[in-house]
Amino acid sequence: MLSKLDAGWFETPLGRHLLFREQRYFDGAVSDVFGFNAVQVGLPQIEFLRNSRIPLRVTCAVEADGQVRADPMFLPFECQSLDLLLLPHVLEFSSNPHQVLREAERVLRPEGRLVLAGFNPRSLWGLARRLQGGERGYPWNGSFLNISRVKDWMALLGLEVAAGSMCCYRPPVNCENWLRRLRFMEPAGDRWWAMGGGVYFLQAVKRVQGMNIIQPQWTTPVAQRLLSPAAKVVNLKQYRVRRER
Repeated sequence: MLSKLDAGWFETPLGRHLLFREQRYFDGAVSDVFGFNAVQVGLPQIEFLRNSRIPLRVTCAVEADGQVRADPMFLPFECQSLDLLLLPHVLEFSSNPHQVLREAERVLRPEGRLVLAGFNPRSLWGLARRLQGGERGYPWNGSFLNISRVKDWMALLGLEVAAGSMCCYRPPVNCENWLRRLRFMEPAGDRWWAMGGGVYFLQAVKRVQGMNIIQPQWTTPVAQRLLSPAAKVVNLKQYRVRRER
């Protein structure tokens, strides 16, 4: 998981560039989610829940900086107790990301919302990671996960993807001047290379399937089939009397 030393990466020019866009996305994603309990897992130094209207907001992380100290693979929350759960860059730094999603599904209420962010391996950021490996530290030492794989895991767990987005189409150069010069790549990337952003966001809703009632294909009205034979005779006689009148 992310250490204090790694968290300092967000103070670099590239880290600030990423954080600005992630903060803006999370601010919009959590503003319209209502309920009682919201939890942010990972990156406790960053307030991704700051724009949430939910009264109880808690940060959870392996490091002591979080309000709750726990492993994301074993969340210390009751089943179906959370209305909103954030996973900012948790999956790619977990030894078992599928288990993290299982825990997310367990603790979310029916119709509860999950919002996560991940580094995209099919991007210029993913290319930089493959060329230089994890020697540069965070975030290159993480296991970048394809968005299609994460979606498949969600579907297996009953988490229905409701929205998604990408950002950071610029190459990951850690220089303020170059990042400023390449800012034109953000709108161009959204238009021409929609799946090539360095970071992706996914919002999913926990769906609980209810019982579906299958109606039989009757050729006569249901009410007539429920009537006894004697009642049908009485109804037929009454119908004839009304017709004669």
